[in-house]
Amino acid sequence: MYLESAHPTAAYSAPAAEMGPGSTAVRAALQPASTEPPVGTAEISVLTYNIRGLPWPLALGRGKALREIGRELAVLRREGRQPDVVLIQEGFRDEVAWLFQESGYRYWARGPERSERTKFAGGVLAARDLFRGEGVGKLMGGGLHVLSDAPIVDVRSAAYNNCAGLDCLANKGAMLVRLAPQGLPTTIDVVNTHMNSRKASMAPRSRTLPAHNGQVRELQAFLQASREAGAPLLLGGDFNIRNSPTRYYFDALERPYTVVGEFCSQPDSGCGAGASDATPEPWLRSQDLQAFSPGAVRVRPIRSETMFSLDDPKRRFSDHDGYLVRYQLSWNAQTLAGYRPNPAMEVKPHKLGVKISWRP
Repeated sequence: MYLESAHPTAAYSAPAAEMGPGSTAVRAALQPASTEPPVGTAEISVLTYNIRGLPWPLALGRGKALREIGRELAVLRREGRQPDVVLIQEGFRDEVAWLFQESGYRYWARGPERSERTKFAGGVLAARDLFRGEGVGKLMGGGLHVLSDAPIVDVRSAAYNNCAGLDCLANKGAMLVRLAPQGLPTTIDVVNTHMNSRKASMAPRSRTLPAHNGQVRELQAFLQASREAGAPLLLGGDFNIRNSPTRYYFDALERPYTVVGEFCSQPDSGCGAGASDATPEPWLRSQDLQAFSPGAVRVRPIRSETMFSLDDPKRRFSDHDGYLVRYQLSWNAQTLAGYRPNPAMEVKPHKLGVKISWRP
């Protein structure tokens, strides 16, 4: 993809609270979007997948596994079942290019590189333990990638300042891609992130918990600074919150989004197959989450499922399952009334993919 006159915003400061309690957000998301019936609908599916693309000697044989993931996505494409968007975490190896080539997606964007730094006005955990990787610098980028069938018309990224233990060796952070799906009246902002681990970081909880909390606030600030007003938001990634209510519920009042697992756990959610789960707080059973926030186009999850399951040895490509969510998008004159895209973008074919320019 070729970008002309693109100046992504990297610096940001902490936002004010935008949302009420999580239960209130879920109830609000369940309410009808408009008093008018929709005049247009569409669907989009998003897969978030930690592919365990760790470099040697941290992991062996991963190059072949990444290519196999690409081939599996190609099989889904031939069957007409490929995800519209794929969010990748731990894509640290060059063989991610093989995955992209095998998969058949037209557009590919990467998150924060090794040298990227982002200003943050909030608190930052000071580096302390050199033996566990803190304060020695970044040895690799953020490992974030997005694959898409729809054109990617803008890319923004931020590197987290907060980290603990071995996680500090990677430039973990968040990235936003702005998609322009054909037939949709607005663009869609899709965000991918990877947050600080616990045991894998080799750091004590007294370090990993405040580092994760700091990253939560950095993510909120990044969303505040980067999201296009009026555009719907889809968010996914490896949040490293499994079996940790302390991590999951930190700053939950400030979330500018609704977590899919919470939404789909409601009996009247309409999420269909894959939604029923009688266990308490099923969203705490995985490291991986997806979330959404409507704009001029309304968003509603209608199905969720796991892919490349760890229970199937033949398809065990990573130490994570893939997590796929299908969303219904809808709009009418009432919801679109206040939408003003900014800046106005012009997308034209280009030998490198597409050329994007901004009209005055």
